[in-house]
Amino acid sequence: MSDSGDGDTSSTADDADPTVEDLIESLETLESVVDDTEERRKVQEAMRTAREIAVQKPPSVFGRVVRGFDRSDLAEALLGSVLFGIPMLVEGGTGEVGAYLASHPVYLVGTVVATVLLVIGIIYVADFQDVRVHNPILGVVPRRLVGVLGVAALTALVGLTVWGRVDWTSPGVALGSTVVAAVPMAVGAALGDLLPG
Repeated sequence: MSDSGDGDTSSTADDADPTVEDLIESLETLESVVDDTEERRKVQEAMRTAREIAVQKPPSVFGRVVRGFDRSDLAEALLGSVLFGIPMLVEGGTGEVGAYLASHPVYLVGTVVATVLLVIGIIYVADFQDVRVHNPILGVVPRRLVGVLGVAALTALVGLTVWGRVDWTSPGVALGSTVVAAVPMAVGAALGDLLPG
């Protein structure tokens, strides 16, 4: 192997496998610090060329660098949420488990926490894709995490309500049922967002 410097033994995926997206990101950073107009134009032209290369040879579904969370990601998350969640909307057991959780608030909170941790594991730990946190909310909370969990929760809430599976005159049971339905929907939303790339 070639030596990469005496003191630096750390290695990241970015160092090992640079992508066109990494190049574009570096060029954008360079563009923001270049003072000369002609030099800035050259950097912008290099960015255009890099984007054309990326379009000509799209990366495979797996192994892409995933940044941000836009409308297409939202649509993919919604599709995954609905596909995984339809059985929860029609299954009577959802209401039974919801009633149980309503009478055991600690388990209700535990289910919510477990769902969040499960989604974090799928998105950021399982390595389906190289997911990068881009422009987090309040500088801390990843937009993709909020988007995926939000889609799942909203799909569960609207689906159960519109199909008459919950009665909001009993808010505890309705909330419990929504949390139960949101668990597989959150898994589906995370997978739906990541797997298409």
